[in-house]
Amino acid sequence: MAWLALLGSTEGRKTGFAAVIGTTIGLALNGILAAAGLASILMTEPWLWTILRWAGAALMVWLAIDTWRIPPSFAGPTAAIVPKRNARSYFFMMGALINLLNPKAFIFYVLIAPPFLPDGKLTFANAIVLTAISVLIATVVHALIVLIGDRANDWVSEPTRTRSVRRVLSIGLVFVAIWFLVSMRY
Repeated sequence: MAWLALLGSTEGRKTGFAAVIGTTIGLALNGILAAAGLASILMTEPWLWTILRWAGAALMVWLAIDTWRIPPSFAGPTAAIVPKRNARSYFFMMGALINLLNPKAFIFYVLIAPPFLPDGKLTFANAIVLTAISVLIATVVHALIVLIGDRANDWVSEPTRTRSVRRVLSIGLVFVAIWFLVSMRY
């Protein structure tokens, strides 16, 4: 969410909404994969869970490095990697990946949701309903975060502030990566 606020405040509403669409698709795919049984497989196969945790942590570290090094006036990771015209595609892809590689999204379907479901079982039908509700709520919240971030653009767009905000967010992303590795053990 902090990443979306940063995008809204430094790259603008359009780029932020591209990332929101990516996160929405990532969340929807997470729910569909959970409904298809992937969440259960992850819980029974420790090596798959470990791969997901490490991939999620690696993505958070990549985002931290990427956020740290982006010049304040550039809409993308680096001019050599992503030309300005492709920044929205890049942030769309990163939004989708953030949710596809997020171990806590799968935990929701295996550990949190079942006690609140009929018979305590996650069926395909109730997983799809939970996914739709979750995606709708998350998308509204994420869009609001981007809009609020966009409103802060004038304040954040001053280069020293932009650099400071990016640095703080980068450090926060590293802590999220560490959290993925330490607290989400199988």
